[in-house]
Amino acid sequence: MSRVQLALNVDNLDEAISFYSRLFNTEPTKTKPGYANFAVTEPPLKLILMENPGQGGSINHLGVEVADVDTVDAEQSRLAESGLASIDERGTTCCYAKQDKFWVEGAPNGERWEIYTVLADSETFAAEQPDGAICCEAEVGAEPAASAVSCC
Repeated sequence: MSRVQLALNVDNLDEAISFYSRLFNTEPTKTKPGYANFAVTEPPLKLILMENPGQGGSINHLGVEVADVDTVDAEQSRLAESGLASIDERGTTCCYAKQDKFWVEGAPNGERWEIYTVLADSETFAAEQPDGAICCEAEVGAEPAASAVSCC
């Protein structure tokens, strides 16, 4: 199963959870400090809420969640054949999940799109990357380091 992911910045997580629970008639599948994850059945949507005071109402990033690593690989190959570049991230921990993914580069207005599959749940929001950057640093309200990798 594939579904579009919409990750939103919200000013107040509790208020946003209440609103989106009513809007989509479902409760979040995962909540952590500053983070909520909804798996909406109808319409098929992965809705991520990230508490970032002062950034509420803006898109954090977009994505497509796919069923498995083979689909991630197939999509990355398809997009490369059509001339789109990507940044590979395999075995990364982000948004309380271990994931294999890639980021599509070159969106016309700077939107950030990821194609990913979840390999396993994680108790941590992010993990240190090989270059020493902290994954998702920019998305959790911290000032991103120059080497920060945006991963979720």
